[in-house]
Amino acid sequence: MRLRPEQLSAHLAQSLAPLYVVYGDEPLLAIEAGDAIRAAARAAGCEEREVLVVEPGFKWDAFSAASRNLGLFGTRKLVDLRIPGGKPGVEGARALEDCAANPAPDTTILITLPRLDRAASSSSWFAALEQGGITLEVFPLERADLPRWIASRLERQRQRASAETLQFLADTTEGNLLAARQELEKIGLLLPEGELEQAAVENAVADVARFDVFQLSEAWLSGDAARACRILAALENEGEGVPLLLWQLGEDLHALATVLASTASGTPVAIAVKSARVWGKRQTAIERAARRVAPSAIQPLLLRLARLDALAKGIGRGSVWDHLRDVALALAGRPALAGS
Repeated sequence: MRLRPEQLSAHLAQSLAPLYVVYGDEPLLAIEAGDAIRAAARAAGCEEREVLVVEPGFKWDAFSAASRNLGLFGTRKLVDLRIPGGKPGVEGARALEDCAANPAPDTTILITLPRLDRAASSSSWFAALEQGGITLEVFPLERADLPRWIASRLERQRQRASAETLQFLADTTEGNLLAARQELEKIGLLLPEGELEQAAVENAVADVARFDVFQLSEAWLSGDAARACRILAALENEGEGVPLLLWQLGEDLHALATVLASTASGTPVAIAVKSARVWGKRQTAIERAARRVAPSAIQPLLLRLARLDALAKGIGRGSVWDHLRDVALALAGRPALAGS
């Protein structure tokens, strides 16, 4: 049975399953889900907890024994199994399948995994865990979901904020959920309950957002010039290497050129994007760019990319970051691409 993280508390309030699997790449949500399950296990009488970490040389017999034996004094117990590498191996796969098919009485098992690749998520051992227990996938929140998540956190502190303030908090903590929690806890300590004033919130929090080149790509392709500039500034401050950004810009421009050439001959945008082998969030961003960017704008942008590449190698004058920002603005539509 699959649960979303926000459904876990309601589930635990009703019952405690013999097996839980928490997997994904959002550390805060994984930590909180594990903490909630451990707390529910203690409340249900699991007086003993055995922690096992699958590292090189790990003996799966230890897990099998732990999941079969009662606590030291015949009490209920929690077996906390962590697989940081995400791959249990042949012996581990058998042990996990057996554990899922034959749950031991008076034992609750919590298995923590990182984000799984396609091979692991389609494996027989993971299918057995899904069938025999409760699985929760924890992944980074989408940008659009952050304000709602922040609002729910503030509500726990008996605080409320306007949509504008929630968006401000989302912008300053994006990509860094652990820091977001810390900032919200700080707001809970510094500011009173009830409706929060945005000026007070701005004074209370720091800008702890984290970005990567893929978010930058999505921003300039989607035409979000302000966000593209903000991400560029953050990456510059973090010491991100310019070559990676130029590579991504080149990938985006060439993909966009391919899509525009296809649509010019009558191919629908969505089909042209798939034919260009663009997937995921970038697919949506490329589709937006293809509907917004004039085909005549691509060649001037490619020439500017070539000059940027030379500048990054020390050929020419000026700040490569300033010029990169100008090209990002042009691709995002400010100024108009036709006049770039």
